[in-house]
Amino acid sequence: MLQAERQNEILEHLRKNGRATTAELSDMLGVSATTIRTDLNQMDKDGLLTKTHGGALFKASGKDERELTSRAYHFHERALENKTEKEAIANLAKEYVKDHMCIFLDASSTAYTLGLKLTGYTQLTIITNGINLALELKDLPGITVILTGGIVTSASSSIEGLLGQDLLKKIHTDIAFVSARGFSLDNGLTDFSIYEADLKRECVKCSAKTIALVDHTKFGSASISSYASLDDINMVITDAGITDETLAVYRESGVDVAVAE
Repeated sequence: MLQAERQNEILEHLRKNGRATTAELSDMLGVSATTIRTDLNQMDKDGLLTKTHGGALFKASGKDERELTSRAYHFHERALENKTEKEAIANLAKEYVKDHMCIFLDASSTAYTLGLKLTGYTQLTIITNGINLALELKDLPGITVILTGGIVTSASSSIEGLLGQDLLKKIHTDIAFVSARGFSLDNGLTDFSIYEADLKRECVKCSAKTIALVDHTKFGSASISSYASLDDINMVITDAGITDETLAVYRESGVDVAVAE
């Protein structure tokens, strides 16, 4: 397990339980207490948790606190994060979209960036749970937009839940373009919202091909709900910020990773 993956597991455990001892984390992750103490010291220094004698406490701040209170921090805030990387990923992803296809785009800001580039088609059907994306695309010539059914979330401007499950089963989707809160070898693609993860899980199941749009900051991390294993993913598109070490680890594990320059 990479250090980034291990530290993310520590954060996820603290999110769920509030606190943890060094011995508990050592047993959970299968590493020495010394390694755990090194991780906790670094994470405390980075402001990710509060180190205590013999363990650590969860520290909600910044992005994590917004996610905990609203399930997903505001869409426009997410859209501004790693904007250059998302543009590069979207440019490469667009090459896989052909006329007469039916594709799924999730409510992520990366899929939104891709959606804005989908012009010049004579017939393209886009299924999405992203309200902002649907509004942007609804009047474009040659594009048919289908919104999934479900519960509207104000913070992320997405539609969550499985009310649209029957719809997804009835429509053949050529490619599902999905993003994630985290991507790891053990957990695959994960999302903070359980409800959105349920919807994405169904989309992946009903699509002929799944392409994950994941910037380099998401590698080695995991969130609450897993919705796609490595076997479910046909390709991962990431940006040039990914390290050679990380790229090698994932490719050696059989993941087809394409790097957008």
